[in-house]
Amino acid sequence: MSAKLSKTGKAVKKYAWFYVMFIPVFICLLIFHYIPMVGIIYSFFDYTPFGKPQFVGFENFVALFSSRLFWRAFKNTLIISCMNLVLSMIFSVGLALLIDEINCIWFKKLTQTINYIPHFMSWVVVASIFTIILSPKDGFVNAIIKFFGGESIYFLANEKWWRPVFYFIERWKETGWGTIIFVAAIAGIDQEQYEAAIIDGVNRIQRVWYITIPAISNTILIVFILNLAKVLNLFDPVWVLQNAMVQNVSDVIGTYVYRIGIDNADYGLSTAAGLFKSVISVILVLMANKASKKIKGEGIL
Repeated sequence: MSAKLSKTGKAVKKYAWFYVMFIPVFICLLIFHYIPMVGIIYSFFDYTPFGKPQFVGFENFVALFSSRLFWRAFKNTLIISCMNLVLSMIFSVGLALLIDEINCIWFKKLTQTINYIPHFMSWVVVASIFTIILSPKDGFVNAIIKFFGGESIYFLANEKWWRPVFYFIERWKETGWGTIIFVAAIAGIDQEQYEAAIIDGVNRIQRVWYITIPAISNTILIVFILNLAKVLNLFDPVWVLQNAMVQNVSDVIGTYVYRIGIDNADYGLSTAAGLFKSVISVILVLMANKASKKIKGEGIL
């Protein structure tokens, strides 16, 4: 036992500065992620900051599951998040494969940088830019439509167009950032496999299909499972792009919780909705991990 403690002490001493650098991260995680978890108890209370909380048991959950607006938000969250997740994987992997095909080093770095830039823009800024571009009065897109004899479309206030536009804006902003892990995974593939394939007369598309994609399949699966954990955490992009005209197709759990908790001051009900969302997220991750075990023979949890 003492030998193990001595070994641990030596390891701590050896990596002391790494632990010191980790302290700010740990404090942030503690303050902003773990301590707030205590607040889930309010899902069982009728709570307002101006009065004494009253224990109501599962009444908040009964009211939540009886609400048509909640199930509308839940349905929209699943549809938008799942579609966005699929598109994210397709576009991120596809762009990473295209970037890997660029032979000119400086042009490859320039391409990566240009694709990364939108990620660092605030969603408020992005929403403002596309609101101007898609404006039905003097927006660039509607100017083209009018030029060809069509009628202007208010994309962000049209239930038919809102989701496609949302998916496009989301991919424009995040696809470049999503390629980082895949570009790194592709760079780690043994180049001798490609050289052998070229000697055997394999063309470029076949090399991608039979060498590159299988080689990064584990990375794709891990990223998919990690993203699945956040599939219901949808708020910022929806909040800045939605309006009352498209609430039937854009209202998600995040915006529903905000309205109930902040606008209506019903903190018990909003906390119950947040807890339900967290439970569903955990279930989705466990299901994906189980599927990973069946497909690949091992999970990541």
